[in-house]
Amino acid sequence: MFGLGLPEMGVIAIVAILIFGPKKIPELGTALGKTLRGFKEEMKTPSEETNQEQEEQ
Repeated sequence: MFGLGLPEMGVIAIVAILIFGPKKIPELGTALGKTLRGFKEEMKTPSEETNQEQEEQ
């Protein structure tokens, strides 16, 4: 995953726990998941603004 091995991911996890604390990590993961899900949905279904811009050209 992005050229990261197990040791690098472990260091990142430890740093995240030190910075945010173990109670805040699940909340951050949930928020990130919702954001990515919304982004993917927007990429699949173009908005009305995009359709209007394409029609004008």
